[in-house]
Parts: sequence; structure tokens; C-alpha cells
Amino acid sequence: MSKTLQYGATKIDETNRAYAPIESLAQFQWKNRVFVVFADRDNSRAARQENQLLADRSALDERDLVVLKVSGAGDGLDGEAIRRDLEAPEVGEFAAFLVGKDGTVKLKISEPITDGELFAIIDSMPMRAAESLKPDKSS
Repeated sequence: MSKTLQYGATKIDETNRAYAPIESLAQFQWKNRVFVVFADRDNSRAARQENQLLADRSALDERDLVVLKVSGAGDGLDGEAIRRDLEAPEVGEFAAFLVGKDGTVKLKISEPITDGELFAIIDSMPMRAAESLKPDKSS
């Protein structure tokens, strides 16, 4: 496949810097929830979604939520496989998916969502409710 057709996924943090390449969502199963953002052609909606979520890093950490962005970054990243696995729209169309710790898609959206809306969805999940009942390890 031509390198120009490959899309990559990278884990991002609150400073918007990329971490190591992500080849599969399976590496997060039973450890993290994953919010996958597929960038639009001009990146405006994807950038707005990232900024919305990364504004509250502690809320992401509290919910074991990893944010991934699939864009045209290439170089050995397997965003194409992630796109296929999630049945995402065509390259250049914005989409976002919330994948639960069990590896199933919990939410699919075609417009950015607020952090409050996303966190409310996560907080209503049975696994999240069970996590909230566990005693705090720091006590």
C-alpha cells in the first residue's frame, strides 16, 4: 500500500504531543477506555474535540481514558487497521468512538462531544460504577 494512503494513530497528552505509535486497540483492553478521534480534512473538529477532552487531564486519568487521534501521520502506525476495526467513515471525515475496557464500542459520534457529556456516559457504565466503589488505594 502506498505510504500516502496509510493513516496513523498516536496517543496524545495534555500538551498535544504524540507518544509512541499505537498498532492495535487490543493493547488497552481491560486496562483503559479509549476515545479514538478520526481527523477531518482540515482537522478543525478533531482539534476542537482534543482540546475539549485534554482540558481536564485528571478526569481522563480518573476514568482510565486514553485519547487516540487517527490522522495522516504514517510511518509504521496502523490507523488503517483501527479504522477498519471500528468501521470508521472514509479518510477525511470526522468521527469519534468510545471503546470500553472490554473492547466494545460504547459510543460512535460524527460531531465533537463535550467532556461533560462524554464523562457522564462513561460514569453511567456498570464497570465504571464498580470502579467507583473500590476503596481509594492512597488511603
